[in-house]
Amino acid sequence: MTNVNVQLSFLFQSLDAPLVLAINKGYFAEAGLNVTYERGFGNVDTISKLGAGAFDIAFSDIYNTLEFNDKNPNDKIIAVAVPFNKAPFAVLTLDQAIASPQNLAGKTLGAPAGDGPRKLFPLFAKETGVDPNSVTWTTMEPRLRETFLLQGKVDAISAFSTSALPSLLKGGKSMEDIQVFYYNDFGLDFYGNAILAKESFIQQNPEVIRGFVKAYLRGMQDTLKDPNAALDAVVAADQSKLIDREAEKVRLQVALNDLIITPEAESLGLGAVDPQRLQTSITQTVEGFGLKSQPTVTDIFTDEFLPPKEERILPPQNERQPLS
Repeated sequence: MTNVNVQLSFLFQSLDAPLVLAINKGYFAEAGLNVTYERGFGNVDTISKLGAGAFDIAFSDIYNTLEFNDKNPNDKIIAVAVPFNKAPFAVLTLDQAIASPQNLAGKTLGAPAGDGPRKLFPLFAKETGVDPNSVTWTTMEPRLRETFLLQGKVDAISAFSTSALPSLLKGGKSMEDIQVFYYNDFGLDFYGNAILAKESFIQQNPEVIRGFVKAYLRGMQDTLKDPNAALDAVVAADQSKLIDREAEKVRLQVALNDLIITPEAESLGLGAVDPQRLQTSITQTVEGFGLKSQPTVTDIFTDEFLPPKEERILPPQNERQPLS
């Protein structure tokens, strides 16, 4: 068995169900892999630790990875699968007067300084016809972001919907109270979190990568078939015993509805990308993050380690149980 140390993008949560199922059902073991994982502390921190060699594989977003590669061109990180077909980048508000992104002009937005959607907000503003300079930003710790919105200290927040929505609902709001403007719906068609590894590790361990990707995507297919069992597996695997099942149910439902099950994923299969769409989002990231280089798709993604498409297809609709 080959030991594989994985870092998550953030706290252990329901979005990690495919990983848990692949461990529990022996999919990784079938590939000769002994997979262990640790929580992350945000996408940027995860990418930095992966780049430093602290982990073999990590889950994080492609776009912060592009920024890392821009600063470390001789030791790049590559995405070997993209299981989340859409990014959860969004602006969220509880102010019913903010009915469209255009209504954000003159408002106060809140987010941590390194927040990905915050860094990309000028591009979102450009696409929606909002002057980015008309918005005032308030900076806070990540754990206080939703609290600031609930307390009315800011008019809106930039965030990952999968993080913000459960917190806002736990704070007493309903889905009807919350307006969510996904960047993907307004000209920034970004992909979500990917399976990442250093290019040097990939070259030295191609069978490890191939086996990991295949096993993980099997776990994702099982998650789509029976999300209730997947959620139960996550709750059972939580060593802290502090996980909030209802909040994690919301998080998983948002991911299933908005980020994983999409027409493109149905067409291409899990883990794959549309090269033209990815290149467009790379070009937008270069502008939004002010990168020095102009990467192409092959600089950040390879499909070499994806199983054949017939092994990656989404389960038929009649085999997908609802999350209850």
